[in-house]
Amino acid sequence: MSEAAFSYQGYELDPSGLLTCRYALGDRRFVEQADLGPGAWTSAPAREAARLVYLLAGVSYYKTAAPPAVRVDVPLRPAELAMLEAFYQRGLAEFAYHNRLDLALVRIEAAVENRAPADFVAPPDRPLVLFGGGKDSIVTVEEIKDRHPNAALFVVSPHTAPFEAIERVVPITALPVVRATRHLDPQLLEPPRHTGFLQGHVPVTGIIAALAVLAATGAGHDAVVLSNERSASDPNLVVDGAAVNHQYSKSEDFEAAFAEVVSGALGPGLRVFSLLRPYAELWVAERFARLDRYHRAFRSCNRAFPIDPAKRLDRWCGECDKCCFVDLVLAPFLPRSELEAIFDGREPLASPELLGRFEVFVGLSPDPKPFECVGEIGESRAAAVLAARRTDRTSSPILSNLAGRLPPLLPETVAGLLAPHRPHRVPDEFAPEDLLV
Repeated sequence: MSEAAFSYQGYELDPSGLLTCRYALGDRRFVEQADLGPGAWTSAPAREAARLVYLLAGVSYYKTAAPPAVRVDVPLRPAELAMLEAFYQRGLAEFAYHNRLDLALVRIEAAVENRAPADFVAPPDRPLVLFGGGKDSIVTVEEIKDRHPNAALFVVSPHTAPFEAIERVVPITALPVVRATRHLDPQLLEPPRHTGFLQGHVPVTGIIAALAVLAATGAGHDAVVLSNERSASDPNLVVDGAAVNHQYSKSEDFEAAFAEVVSGALGPGLRVFSLLRPYAELWVAERFARLDRYHRAFRSCNRAFPIDPAKRLDRWCGECDKCCFVDLVLAPFLPRSELEAIFDGREPLASPELLGRFEVFVGLSPDPKPFECVGEIGESRAAAVLAARRTDRTSSPILSNLAGRLPPLLPETVAGLLAPHRPHRVPDEFAPEDLLV
């Protein structure tokens, strides 16, 4: 860890919708901006929401050296301090694990005070859906849009160019789009051999969720709807009693803490929740399998999302952990021919050399769950066995191998994976039908 403290150096929200956040670490100065376009940006709720973005976006710059002290220049409510401490310590747990750091030593230095919320008020029934173009957010959109005709998508793009993997799906939703363009400090994009910066994962979904809250205050939306299912709370591994979760900022713990912070800053006029929190990946996959108009457009391969457009892949790679898991979880519900077409002839389950990746998913390997947005072992086991039972999969070497080594799949296990879990935080007016039974 560096000895120089990481410090927050102020933020400004311009009436044009340009948010500027400033940070420092020793002699280094960092500036991040987000351009949200026209909106009601001079209001007190917008300023409060901008402050939340400022607080969470700091982790991207803190992790360049990971010093033990973080100095925040704005007062924090008690819930904000607790959320920020967890965001640094648990949100950066994967980064710390790979860099052999102990972030339990990190301390947040800030004035703490109770302050009244800004009392945000928006027209009713105007949900804003955080949209990444993958199966999860597609299922959320389709569950919401018919009952909530004033819904809109929220899409974040890097300043380099929009992500084609998202943009090609947006028109299929037939919903309007609220946009933000995020400008990372260019120092983060320089080769680490030049900067000496530490490298690793940051809890970016939390930052994007804060941007969605800011966008909601400026564009007049009364709910921010996320698409994080329940397995996002499942850690990849536990080290010395501490969970290391690649998906911490998609977890129930973060969602609950963030929703409390938003309520404390803006009042009850803006709700934040994940529509998919009660559900397993298997339920999401079964719902997505019905939405055939999206099948040839969506692409969740992470190689489609580098900030540098020249490094983006314009197809599924067919071999990374994300490709493999998406294929596995959809295989029980879609014909083999459909998945071959989705992956454009590079379906992972058709490649015997990828068996090792699938063994990790189903717990037949000593390796931990990949540091990717993939489901838990129980979901993957159920998907493998259900897929192996399909008549069009009888010749699949990978599925036959896995199913032959896994314990029997009980009907009650499948039923549990396809049923919602309680308690949950989804408001009744947004809940899918099976949540209201």
